[in-house]
Amino acid sequence: MNSENKNPSRRRFIQLGVATAAVFSAFRFLTPRSGKKVRTGKTVKMLSQDGRLVEVEIAGLTSKKKKITNKELQNWIRK
Repeated sequence: MNSENKNPSRRRFIQLGVATAAVFSAFRFLTPRSGKKVRTGKTVKMLSQDGRLVEVEIAGLTSKKKKITNKELQNWIRK
């Protein structure tokens, strides 16, 4: 009779553990995060002058469509 009493309490404990884990995971995905930046526009990846890869929004780029010359490129890389 002692073993019959242990099974329901074990099942109840496991059910409560699974339910608690489900609730915490639901809160994690449903709560808004203030630190996360929301992107409004499309971005392009560009190389910065110091060699880092950065993402820049297309709206922030100027509309100058002048190609750079090889000499300008070589001077830019040397800096």
